[in-house]
Amino acid sequence: MNIKLTSPAAVAAALAGLMATAPVLAADYVQAPGAGSHLAFASKYDGEVFTGSFPGFATTLSFDPANPAAGKLDVTIPLAGAKSGNNDRDSTLQGADFFNVAKFATARYTATGFTKDASGKYVADGTLELRGVSKPVTFTFEWQPGANPVLKGKATVKRLDFGVGGGDWADTKTIPDETAISTVVKLQAK
Repeated sequence: MNIKLTSPAAVAAALAGLMATAPVLAADYVQAPGAGSHLAFASKYDGEVFTGSFPGFATTLSFDPANPAAGKLDVTIPLAGAKSGNNDRDSTLQGADFFNVAKFATARYTATGFTKDASGKYVADGTLELRGVSKPVTFTFEWQPGANPVLKGKATVKRLDFGVGGGDWADTKTIPDETAISTVVKLQAK
């Protein structure tokens, strides 16, 4: 069947009809500079909880809440800047037994294709590359839409899977294997 589009109004109507049936594409975002984003970790040492952060991390995201399966997340984490509020601990974290920043300056988390769980949160089954080791890590996040959307998420990383805190530090009675990760990322359109 041939349809003749003889007027500008007919062309506009045909284009509007095509656009209404076209799939919605994911929006691309980058972490907004200076907007109060943070990436934190929490663990214990000899039963005492300590927390820290990774200043200077960078996030890019492609995401459409209506089509989470098309989502992509990429986070680069500079390890030398890790801060825990204790200079001795921070120095130890940068050393060869932990992050080994002289050899591995950054960590990277990537995920492609998200799902939505029963609670309404999004789940990214991605890969963390840390100390030259790549392992799966699940990241669960909430999405706050808007002109400057916000991603709030959590993950658990098993440090020994990546060789973090090996040798004398491998005893999980001193430092647990599981480290809690949390983040708030304020975003802007790319």
